[in-house]
Amino acid sequence: MAKTRREFTPEFKREAVALLESSGRSQMQVAAELGIQPSMLRQWRTVLMDGSPPKRPAGLPGLAPTSPVASPSDQAAEIARLRRELDRTRMERDVLKKAIGIFAEMPK
Repeated sequence: MAKTRREFTPEFKREAVALLESSGRSQMQVAAELGIQPSMLRQWRTVLMDGSPPKRPAGLPGLAPTSPVASPSDQAAEIARLRRELDRTRMERDVLKKAIGIFAEMPK
């Protein structure tokens, strides 16, 4: 079975680097805690500190450029999108709970 390549959001990368910087723990410990390779964490840190992505061969995905601060309208749109997604996820969860109750009943 082939492994699929995991992709991490720019927010996750920033949070991981912030955790490394603020925790005082080693890169190996933080990477193990997050379930990633230490080399990934090192690369993300380099990109965030230097502001330029490392040189990569063509065709390989790199780190997405990030804006330091989103505008209030962008933030409001993102919050609305996340609330819709949360509502949909809650509905799916509730449907599954009800289905488990129905299918778990023993026939008499």
